[in-house]
Amino acid sequence: MRIHNRWFQLVAAVIAMVMIANLQYAWTLFVKPVQAGTGWKLSDIQLAFTLFILFQTWVQPVQGWLIDRMGPRIFTSVAAILCAIGWGGLGMATSLPMFWTLYILAGIGAALVYGGSIGSALKWFTDRRGLAAGVIAGGYGGGAALFTPIIAWVLSHYGYRQAFLWTGLFQGSVILIVAQFLRHPAPSAQPAAVRAPAVSTSIGTRQFTTGEMLRTPQFYLLYAMFLMMATGGLLVTANSGPMAASWGISVGFLTLATSLNAAANGTSRIFWGWASDKIGRETAMAVAFLLQAVCLMLVLTLGRQSGILFTVTLVSVYLTWGEVFSLFPSLVGDYYGATHATSNYGVMYSAKGVASIIGGVVAALLYESFGSWDACFYGSAALALAAAIMAFGLRASVAAPRATGVSVPA
Repeated sequence: MRIHNRWFQLVAAVIAMVMIANLQYAWTLFVKPVQAGTGWKLSDIQLAFTLFILFQTWVQPVQGWLIDRMGPRIFTSVAAILCAIGWGGLGMATSLPMFWTLYILAGIGAALVYGGSIGSALKWFTDRRGLAAGVIAGGYGGGAALFTPIIAWVLSHYGYRQAFLWTGLFQGSVILIVAQFLRHPAPSAQPAAVRAPAVSTSIGTRQFTTGEMLRTPQFYLLYAMFLMMATGGLLVTANSGPMAASWGISVGFLTLATSLNAAANGTSRIFWGWASDKIGRETAMAVAFLLQAVCLMLVLTLGRQSGILFTVTLVSVYLTWGEVFSLFPSLVGDYYGATHATSNYGVMYSAKGVASIIGGVVAALLYESFGSWDACFYGSAALALAAAIMAFGLRASVAAPRATGVSVPA
């Protein structure tokens, strides 16, 4: 049947991911309108973003365990309702606790869609993990590009309340429809895994449970790298609107940058995922992470000078950041297998929640305290550079067992 075709499943999952993209990547367009309409402090509003990311990431280990065993359809259906109520209701919030709670609901909904879709890619495409994870993650990273101009128009003509409501109802409806077609492959439908060419070690020879994964040193190195790399992109995602305002960048250039950023984000996930299938995950990480450090500094030094440079430098950040969300799930699948891929990556993905605290509310607090974004960008660039260096260490850690013939302990 067509529904059990892996390319059909990939397209269905991508549609679901596109529908949750606005929940994170269009957020920055709403920050200033919400602040103007409510009088709430920037740091209080950005706490909502941090809570969204925390719940979008930290519930993933639990939902991943359930989806691995029960399939994605029922959980994606629940996600549709949570996203519609959570995001759509933000415009009706009359207090900060209500605002935070609604965004948390949207975050849980996004977690169910994200975890189920990435897990599906790792299960259906064990022979092309980098590309498949990149395409799925690209739907999330790039999906906002389709809606940003529409959202900006609704915000300018009808206000943030209607923009939240209309997009929430539309996105929830589409997710609910797509959910009915999502399936996991039968064991016989899964092609034999093909390891990325850069590394071939015993760690990739069997199916690790989450508990076994947590007893390998590579997991903690990957987790630290994920945390370091997620920070810079989330800083820009959450605060590009306030940054534009503080640097005198017009709303028009902010809207253009947000649209192009989403497209660059999606492109980055697909390109680097594909490249990692060819040159190896760790090599792709080292190169991309180093470029990310450079691009973050370009935003600080050049991006504040004009609307055009603001747009160009932000796009460069996303072109070298989005790969985080294709390379890490692919590497988790490579190292630890496909059987428990949803729950295993769910644990890894929780690092994004930690990074959201730094890139969201902490960054806003630093700006309110010092009146400058300098410390945020210097710190994020340093973290990206450290992650690039650690990628080389990761190569060494998995090459040693290959050279000695000693298995990595489970």
